[in-house]
Amino acid sequence: MRLLWLIPALPLASAMVLVLFGSLLSRRAAATLGAGSVGLSALVTTLVALDFSGAPPAGHSYTQVLWTWIKVGGFEPQIGFYLDPLSLVMVLVVTWVGFLIHLYSAEFMAEDDSYHRFFAYMNLFVASMITLLLANDLLLLYLGWEGVGLCSFLLIGFWYRVPANGAAARKAFIVTRVGDTAMSLGLFLLFTQFGTLQIQDLMQRVAAQWSAGSTYARPARSSASPRPPSCETGAPPAPSSTGSCSASRP
Repeated sequence: MRLLWLIPALPLASAMVLVLFGSLLSRRAAATLGAGSVGLSALVTTLVALDFSGAPPAGHSYTQVLWTWIKVGGFEPQIGFYLDPLSLVMVLVVTWVGFLIHLYSAEFMAEDDSYHRFFAYMNLFVASMITLLLANDLLLLYLGWEGVGLCSFLLIGFWYRVPANGAAARKAFIVTRVGDTAMSLGLFLLFTQFGTLQIQDLMQRVAAQWSAGSTYARPARSSASPRPPSCETGAPPAPSSTGSCSASRP
């Protein structure tokens, strides 16, 4: 699982190479680099999945912190990744389906004048989606979200010489900015209220602050707290048990 960082890094590195040197590469080289990087990312994801399922980490989750982004007044967002069964399944889907799309595009876009530019956008799109799925911090998640939005704008307007395509790209860009602004305000409010943007720490602090049964606390508690053992058997909860069996099976 130590190879986790390679999953987004491979398509991101390929995107950077294609942006900087794509015009110097042949079509075959651009397609090989573009599709190959996503294929390697899919293979690494498969290896990580085998390792994760063969020797599950404690708590069935794995955190890999690469470095601390910045340190300002107690604000210390990290560049790190969090892997659990759900995110693992989603990354498997993104990398393998993305690889198949790249293979198809290698032939479909073969006659296009901006061949390398297309694969640069697609590689950046895949890297951004993986970052969005694996981010351990809401600020890094927001960066992945913005990357996905940027690539959507670039791909919608890829054939920008057609006026309708450029107009559609601008419309998508403006509409998504509304959501991005609301999301950024939400990040400010969360940090102001709870003092962190680390997703797992944030869930625990939310569950601790709001009382049981609160409309806001239910989703956080259901994710952060395990079901009491008595709820699984249908027996009444022991006096020392925490939580409630109100949602137990009939």
